[in-house]
Amino acid sequence: MSTGSDIVVHDATVLTMDGRDEIYRDGTVVVGDGKITEVRESKPSDPALTAETVIDGSDRLVMPGLVNAHAHLEISALIGAFSEMGLGEMFADMTALCEQLGRGEYEYLVEASVELAALNFVRGGVTTVNAMDAIPRHGAEAFGEAGLRGFFGPWISDLFWDIPEDEQFERARSFIEEYHDTYDGRIRATVCPHDDWSCSREVWERAADLAAEYPELPVHTHLLELEEGNVMSRANDAADSLALLDDVGLLDDRLVAAHFRVADEADIERVAANDAAIAHCPSIFCYWEPDGETDWTPVPTLLDAGATVGLGLDDHYWHDSTDLLGEARQARLAANLSFGTNQFESMDLVRMLTVEGARALGLADEIGSIEPGKRADLVVLDLSKPKFAPRTNVPALVANTATAADVETTIVDGEILMHDGTVRTMDADAVCDRAERAVDRFGEDIGWEMSVEGSDPPGHLQTVRDLPKRGPAHLLARLGWQRVKESL
Repeated sequence: MSTGSDIVVHDATVLTMDGRDEIYRDGTVVVGDGKITEVRESKPSDPALTAETVIDGSDRLVMPGLVNAHAHLEISALIGAFSEMGLGEMFADMTALCEQLGRGEYEYLVEASVELAALNFVRGGVTTVNAMDAIPRHGAEAFGEAGLRGFFGPWISDLFWDIPEDEQFERARSFIEEYHDTYDGRIRATVCPHDDWSCSREVWERAADLAAEYPELPVHTHLLELEEGNVMSRANDAADSLALLDDVGLLDDRLVAAHFRVADEADIERVAANDAAIAHCPSIFCYWEPDGETDWTPVPTLLDAGATVGLGLDDHYWHDSTDLLGEARQARLAANLSFGTNQFESMDLVRMLTVEGARALGLADEIGSIEPGKRADLVVLDLSKPKFAPRTNVPALVANTATAADVETTIVDGEILMHDGTVRTMDADAVCDRAERAVDRFGEDIGWEMSVEGSDPPGHLQTVRDLPKRGPAHLLARLGWQRVKESL
């Protein structure tokens, strides 16, 4: 029997994430020409179907590919290097390192890092990433070559580092022109004003002008991560952060805003009313919390208001995990600790991993659910392990039990990137070898000792390179002066 198809998965548990969140206990998914052509109950004759790849889905779960809605990738190879630092030490080192990366230093580390991130995402079922980095071309190329789907853009800030604004905007425009809609449309560009606490009104206005030139691009930023965001916005002659974005024309359905931790009810209502999306990244704040009493992103209230919320790993090398499935459990635990138990239904969390992340990026019509006509971005999980027995409440098993290690097959655009645990589009051993060599070289270049026993940085990186002076000085001065004005 022939289907004329590329991939058939039969007799699997299928978590569709369609409009009804339908689940097939024994389902079949058929893929042809990069798209899903059938999703249905399995038939006894399905094992006899012919296709380029036929997967027996017994004891397997098929679900949409995971969407990492907010990420930074450039130093992924330094996983474990920051693990034992205090927050102040880590931030000081990162401030210096970001400045150097923005000036094109340590490209060998960046190239190895983004390749390693792509490999780990393929292995963990992350089929789409939304990344903001200093020099994003390396990530775009690595993810494109690996067969993944990705959104990339260079972050722009005039009050964080010393790179001239004109140069930053020229970089952004050049990146868009060269990389947007490449690799068969899987790699797309974004406009990335970095955040609401280190960008002046002028940068926000110029970012809005750039976004107007390319109306199909998402606008990716950090928003209300810190209360300083509102302080800086008032220094920028706006009532608050959302008012500033509204003033310049960026508070709309193209906005993907990471964190939103210090939002109040009015902020939530405005975001929902303007169809902006939030990327929630709980692990980074579980690991790095400045005062021990974190403000947790009010995700339950955002969902109640009808806002779109996806999940992201943020700087995964700061909390030593590329496991996006684990982020769902972390989101649940953080919300329960902050707001009380039962803040989420398990299906809410699975939606945030998949279709809501796709909606945040403007891709809900293309990916995020298993429906005929959509692009075939799929993952297959091995449910034969004892931890999944008995197989009841599948959404809870995904949100609470599954990890990246359970992903067996990863498919993007109908192409199999990994099958039966073997990555096909990358040489995994070579990628890991290059990452190890890059870290060794980086350690030698700056005197940072890294070994199996841990990490011993050279005091702070500013002892090796000067910290940026103009940007942070202006940032602190403007924040300080605004606080003085408000106290009078």
